[in-house]
Amino acid sequence: MKHPFTLTAVWNGGRNSDGTIEAGQLKTQISIPKEMGGPGVGTNPDEMLLGAAATCYLITLAAMLERSSLETKSLTLTSEATVDVTNNIFTYEAIKHAPVVILTSKATQDDMDKAIRIAHKAESSCMISRAVAGNVLIHTDPIVQIADN
Repeated sequence: MKHPFTLTAVWNGGRNSDGTIEAGQLKTQISIPKEMGGPGVGTNPDEMLLGAAATCYLITLAAMLERSSLETKSLTLTSEATVDVTNNIFTYEAIKHAPVVILTSKATQDDMDKAIRIAHKAESSCMISRAVAGNVLIHTDPIVQIADN
């Protein structure tokens, strides 16, 4: 089964202008970030690729933990991207995911070990990670803990 997704975009001028995009529930302004010499209005491709990679990873991780019968008290994620600009060539080099998985108080050391393995496996199971494989280095540095109560 195939699932089509459609995005519509409007751009209001040259390189340093801005625009809008709409795709389903995503509706936002876009431009080049200030750090790269743009106006910094709304979001940008760098943030959007990071957002796609991070949300895909997080949802994949949650599903894999659930399928493995590992109950979480909380699941949070910080992701960071590195973009290199050399000779005006922009290269999206790497994404680092740092999930924090807090298992319920009834979890065991074996559950913690399993959650760490799953956190790493979720990286290669996410469709966005697979889509950028070979072009963007993706690394995962998970923290897994057991809740106090």
